[in-house]
Amino acid sequence: MWFVLKAALSGLIVATVSTVAKRYPGLGALIASLPLVSVLGMIWLWHDKPDAANMAAHAQATFWFVLPSLPMFLLIPAMLRQGFPFWTALLAGCALTILLYLALTWFGPRFGLRL
Repeated sequence: MWFVLKAALSGLIVATVSTVAKRYPGLGALIASLPLVSVLGMIWLWHDKPDAANMAAHAQATFWFVLPSLPMFLLIPAMLRQGFPFWTALLAGCALTILLYLALTWFGPRFGLRL
């Protein structure tokens, strides 16, 4: 039952973003940019395993993994404005993010990051 509640609440956030963004793209983007999923994830994690060291490690790793996802939000609109189809721009943005995640997981520990 707990899993169903978590899934329903998380899905509600995604549905709200897409519904609001149809009429107000900026407001939809604002809601999407809020770290609601991260906060909910931390709440669910704390409920399942209330361990301060584990939570601190999770929150810090989340910070570092947000950074490689940011360029996607610059590449997609740039490609769309250049006339690329949506699915091509989305795929390119996701591919860029995956490459940057791989780079972070490879280079990060070499610079002392614990991911």
